[in-house]
Amino acid sequence: MNTLRIATRQSALALWQAEHVAARLRAAHRDLHVELVPMTTRGDQILDRPLAAIGGKGLFLKELEIALQERRADIAVHSLKDVPMTLEPGFAIAAVLERADPADAFVSVRHQQLAELPPGARVGTSSLRRQAQLRALRPDLRIVDLRGNVNTRLAKLDAGDYDAIVLACAGLDRLGLAARIRSRLCAPDWLCAVGQGAIAIEARTDDAAAAAWVAPLNDAATRRCTDAERAMSTALHGSCNVPIAGHALETETGLTLWGLVGDVQSGRLLRAEASATPDAPQALGQRVADLLRAQGADALLAGHAGATASD
Repeated sequence: MNTLRIATRQSALALWQAEHVAARLRAAHRDLHVELVPMTTRGDQILDRPLAAIGGKGLFLKELEIALQERRADIAVHSLKDVPMTLEPGFAIAAVLERADPADAFVSVRHQQLAELPPGARVGTSSLRRQAQLRALRPDLRIVDLRGNVNTRLAKLDAGDYDAIVLACAGLDRLGLAARIRSRLCAPDWLCAVGQGAIAIEARTDDAAAAAWVAPLNDAATRRCTDAERAMSTALHGSCNVPIAGHALETETGLTLWGLVGDVQSGRLLRAEASATPDAPQALGQRVADLLRAQGADALLAGHAGATASD
């Protein structure tokens, strides 16, 4: 029997995603044995400093890519929003699964929605993208750094360290914690992280067999949408230390992409929107990036060049 080994982080959410991919692979290939290769990354180990200060989201991938390179694993499973816009040579995104809810979740013990928070309320997030949008909507709030896995963040909220926190709806859904979502923050008024809600499968570019095994799991519509979002972010030199957001949606009339660049200090937001045929997602991403640049996005992003955050 053929065997396919999946490298994955050991967090509860990462393991859920890897198990989900494994189940999908077993369903698609009855003659395939799938096993998990869990490992801890530096991004999981270092929690006392902002993520960008220790190397950015690439730290969540590095150990997994080494496992692929050393042939200890055949594929790696990631949250697509954690995957850098440009992968290291020799690696590629082999498949993107159908997207779950891409919205952000407003989570609070006592309040139902963002507008209900009292002036000066403490809101936890380490994401510059979320901080900029919070500042634009509620400049009176106190935005406080928040890192750790989903359960750790919820525990800090329940302990009273924060009045509210912002998490991804997809992560809460996947962990059976959807009941913690008080309200959804969603497009076009609030924009998510590029790729949020989608699971990506990474493989070596020289491993045609692995690519063939995972090909049935690729969702073409999700891939087109996230390709547009990532093309926009790439054109804007996006990373975890700049406040960029993007969400694409495919309908019967075509592909629409909303993009945003923000400023954490002032709450100023630049927004752009464009549509195209589904066969040109990269061009659509470039178009929205150009529209944002025309509004002054480069200058706004330059002001965050030394900032640090995680989404």
